[in-house]
Amino acid sequence: MQGKCGLYFTTYAGERQLFATWTSRGWLAALLLALALLPAYVGTYYVTIVNTVLISVMAAASLNLLTGVCGQISLGHAAFMGVGAYGAAFALTRGVPFIPGVLFGGLCAAVVGMFFGIPSLRLKGIYLAIATLAAQLILQFVFLHWDAVTGGSSGILLQHPVILGFDFDTHEKRYYLFLAATVLVLLLLSNLMRSRFGRAFVAIRDYHLSAEIAGVSLFRFKLYAFAVSSFLAGVAGALLVHRTMKVSLDNFTIDMSISYLAMIIVGGLGSISGAVMGAVFLALLPVGLGMAAGSLSGVFPDITSQIAALKEGVFGLVVILFLIFEPEGLAHRWRLVKAYWKLYPFAH
Repeated sequence: MQGKCGLYFTTYAGERQLFATWTSRGWLAALLLALALLPAYVGTYYVTIVNTVLISVMAAASLNLLTGVCGQISLGHAAFMGVGAYGAAFALTRGVPFIPGVLFGGLCAAVVGMFFGIPSLRLKGIYLAIATLAAQLILQFVFLHWDAVTGGSSGILLQHPVILGFDFDTHEKRYYLFLAATVLVLLLLSNLMRSRFGRAFVAIRDYHLSAEIAGVSLFRFKLYAFAVSSFLAGVAGALLVHRTMKVSLDNFTIDMSISYLAMIIVGGLGSISGAVMGAVFLALLPVGLGMAAGSLSGVFPDITSQIAALKEGVFGLVVILFLIFEPEGLAHRWRLVKAYWKLYPFAH
């Protein structure tokens, strides 16, 4: 038999590599090349869909750090994205350049996230979830009634992003902006999870008393988790509103918070690849239903309206089926597929 099955590491550095094999690096390079060429081969409609998927990936990955890695359940993630969006809009409409404006929005979200993360020292589980739900409702009220900053129900109109004189005035141009931001966010989170901060987050999630006995400051690291997660959520929110060039409360409702939570559950908690898979799957689910309804409209003329009404039900059904049949999410299934090919032809 030629070669050997499985992965073998002879150094800790080799085992800790972000991409351990040349095969994974090759697939990643192919994926990035395909994403770079995508706008040249698809229409504007599909580019806008991919833009939405990229923003969802950023939002889900940032929530995954807080909930999946650190074990702090949050039902207010969309509100933290809204803080970032309104903060960035506040800065951009006053002449701040695009990148500093987006980072300012992320900083605003981090500060607000840390404030609402303070109860996490004494609360956990369903109690912390209710506390973050309260944050969602409070921030929604602020978004709607603080007219001087948020524009109230009318929202805020934005100009096209301009970076170093380059105007991102089309969906195709903004696609590359969103893609670059998504890659940076995923790289940041992947490296963070391999650092001592990431190991402290995992220790808190697995058993907080053992983590505290080992020297991990629960309060400090929980606030770190809220700060980093909220900062990245704020950046994602600031980019989200540049998809339509308008800041609107509709993008930051409790429904969106639940959607992001469902993405990391379907994809797999505690895994960056799981957050990506879950975000892609659930962001494309309405598109797939719409396409299915369009293909069947010739046979069933009323199916388009029925599918639109059933989207929410299908969304809930998908989440329930994953919780029953694959509670560890798509990432676990993907690990089983990879293990099969690594160990082939041996079963174990």
